Amino acid sequence: MSTPPNTPPNAPPGGFPPYDPKTQWRMYREQQRAAWRAQRDAWRAQRHAWKAGYVGSYGPRVPSMVGPLILIGIGIVALLVLSGHISAGSFWEWYARWWPLLLIGAGLALLGEWALDMRRKTPVRRTGSFVGLLILLAFLGLGASGWHHMSPWVWQWNDDNGGLFNFGLPEHDNDIQAINAAIPADATVDIENPHGNVNVTAGDGPDIVVQAHEEAFADSDNDARNIWNAVAPHLTVNGASVLVKSDGNDKGRVNLTITVPKTAKVTVNSGWDDVVAAGLGAGIDVTARGNIQLNSITGPVTAHFTNGRHDEFSAHDVQGDVTMQGDVNDITLSEIHGTVTQTGEIPGDVHMETISGPVHLHTPVTTLDLASLPGDLTLDSDDLRVTQATGSVHVTTHAKDVDLSQIYGDTYVENRDGRISVEPAGSYNIEARNDKGDVEITLPPNANATVDGHTRNGDIVDDYGLTVSGDEAKTVSGKIGAGGPTIQLSSDNGDLGLKKGPAFPPAPPAVPAPPVAERAPALGHAPHLKSSKALPAEPDSQ
Repeated sequence: MSTPPNTPPNAPPGGFPPYDPKTQWRMYREQQRAAWRAQRDAWRAQRHAWKAGYVGSYGPRVPSMVGPLILIGIGIVALLVLSGHISAGSFWEWYARWWPLLLIGAGLALLGEWALDMRRKTPVRRTGSFVGLLILLAFLGLGASGWHHMSPWVWQWNDDNGGLFNFGLPEHDNDIQAINAAIPADATVDIENPHGNVNVTAGDGPDIVVQAHEEAFADSDNDARNIWNAVAPHLTVNGASVLVKSDGNDKGRVNLTITVPKTAKVTVNSGWDDVVAAGLGAGIDVTARGNIQLNSITGPVTAHFTNGRHDEFSAHDVQGDVTMQGDVNDITLSEIHGTVTQTGEIPGDVHMETISGPVHLHTPVTTLDLASLPGDLTLDSDDLRVTQATGSVHVTTHAKDVDLSQIYGDTYVENRDGRISVEPAGSYNIEARNDKGDVEITLPPNANATVDGHTRNGDIVDDYGLTVSGDEAKTVSGKIGAGGPTIQLSSDNGDLGLKKGPAFPPAPPAVPAPPVAERAPALGHAPHLKSSKALPAEPDSQ
């Protein structure tokens, strides 16, 4: 066998095979893969060893029941909404207010699981993917809360177009022929109108007269007529019970103008729109989400502000008690010859004047009780001011400046993170307690009182030469004039002030109720309260 020329001495018989780059690359790649697989197997073995050690130290994983409970709750709510047992709007309005309860419930469930795990002989670790779901539900709650507070402006912007989902559709209007019927003078008239304004006034005769202006938002006249037929009001008379009802339609509304006998008792159940009533002689009960305006009403007035859009409640010249229940943005009252009672949140402003009976306001922040208010009252997010009140005054609040002036009666004020200023019109008992805020009492000339005051981290300003002692914690005590009524003051991180002020006239007499008007006044805008009485200038503090 011949040997190729220039063959190396150690070459195999026949010489080396010719060089092939592809073959060499495949061999290199197989070597790299083998090395990677070996490294991967080593990593896996190390991870398995670490897991075995971790489980031995901390116990095996056990799924948490919080995630399934949340999913079950979501499914139950969805089923109730889809089956019509609860409305989606009512649920989201509720959820906007109470969604933090979901986090509290999840935390209590986790604490319960932890308590059970502590009883196990073998330690375990709770796992679950519910944390992301809780974060999502929390964001939904924050979004619903923001929408809940913004909904008044959103719906107000779309009121002229019948609602948010009808924006851009053509509006079709129709006036229907007036409906009238004779009813008993003392009839009970129930008015139900889910979409549209309601105006109620008293007439001279025994008839009820219903006038209606229909609005439809549709692309065609035929669709508009169908909507008009759906929202058309129906009048039903059954003895002394009278019902005026519109079934409502999401794409339409009907504005009702109703005249009733003067002595009829009226109940209104409205939707998102406004209710106006005047001249009624047997009171009114209103449930609504829009503005409520009442004028010259004889008898009790009750207003229910349902969840949803809460605008303004105003009442002028009411010969009876006024009761308000639920959240409302603003309240304006004047010339109320009865008791005023309010329970609910008031994010806006409150203005009152000339209230003959007691005033009881209860919000999540402020509780206010006045025996009578011949003067005026203003309440907003920053301030509470009362000018000219007769009888006892009781205030409990926080984060507000409280200013009580020309008070003809005993006063109790409790506050924190705000200032307290009380200016009695005579010698009365005063108790003012403040946490992180100043307390200032301005007494009229010839006042008689026995003073006992305490402050920590504050100063004492005294115009009467009373005994002041202490350094960081200071006290003030003694008699002003002949003594008598007690003035008890306390403040934490605030100053105490006892100052001399101007004299006030005697307490005003009780305001008599004016005679009932024979004819119903015309419907108008909400009453405009007179300007607040000017307060005396505050003396310079020291």
